[in-house]
Amino acid sequence: MKNLLEIGQIVNSYGIKGFLKVVPYTDDITRYEDLKTVYIEKNKKLEEMEIEEVKYHKNLVLLKLKGIDDINQTLEYKNCLIKIDRENAVKLPDNSYFIVDLIDMEVYTDENKLLGKIVDVFPTGSNDVYVVKDELGKQTLLPAIGDVIKDVDVANKKMIVHLTAGLGED
Repeated sequence: MKNLLEIGQIVNSYGIKGFLKVVPYTDDITRYEDLKTVYIEKNKKLEEMEIEEVKYHKNLVLLKLKGIDDINQTLEYKNCLIKIDRENAVKLPDNSYFIVDLIDMEVYTDENKLLGKIVDVFPTGSNDVYVVKDELGKQTLLPAIGDVIKDVDVANKKMIVHLTAGLGED
């Protein structure tokens, strides 16, 4: 498991006082208010920075970090990822997982046939969908619902699924 989790990406500056416009990678954007520090990945290096203020604009987070005080300083952070330590992450409800923990997870049917690895996860509104690819590039889309997802073992990167009619094998 990765120790750091991505929680957003800086996409632009906001105003002239050093605020950063952030696209959140979290279901609850107000969760930024609970953080004291974040890591900014810039030029493949991590820089720990203290949060001074959090605001919101539409579905974006406006983040003011200590030491970034004007629009000129914000420009060097454009497109940088924001990360946190796993221990600062929100507690997930049962049968919920961080996407980073699902990517590259091996997916087996309940008959022990390897379907491939999870390469992407996307939300549909009612549930997520896991994109599974095998070694030949064949793609299977699996809805993240109880009838299909039978077991998720994050520690061993293994998922067991039941393929219902229409999910690749009948």
